[in-house]
Amino acid sequence: MMTAEQLKQEQQMETREIVQALLEDGSVADATYRIEHHFAAENFDALEKVAVDVYKAGFEVEDPEEIELDDGEIAFCFSAVIDHELSVERLDKDCDQLIDIAAKYKVLYDGWGTHFIDPEEQ
Repeated sequence: MMTAEQLKQEQQMETREIVQALLEDGSVADATYRIEHHFAAENFDALEKVAVDVYKAGFEVEDPEEIELDDGEIAFCFSAVIDHELSVERLDKDCDQLIDIAAKYKVLYDGWGTHFIDPEEQ
């Protein structure tokens, strides 16, 4: 299992790839994006503690979901949502903060995502 610092480094590389791909595909550079950060855990109580800390950090917390994994085990997940520009620096800051929160409770931070914003629909 990776340490929080290793996960942060990996996430920073992934963030740059995602942002670059969106912009190369023509997504609007200066738009406000709805960023969804993903968390998962087998322990619902730990996930709930993460949700509280994430909410206190200024993110909107979506309702948790129960999912069945490929091996039949049950896991719980939720997304933390925030709206802001597609800034690598801002995303790095948010990811670092959220990775630290997840690590505190031994919960998986599973990256972030957003949607393409078509310049024709602006």
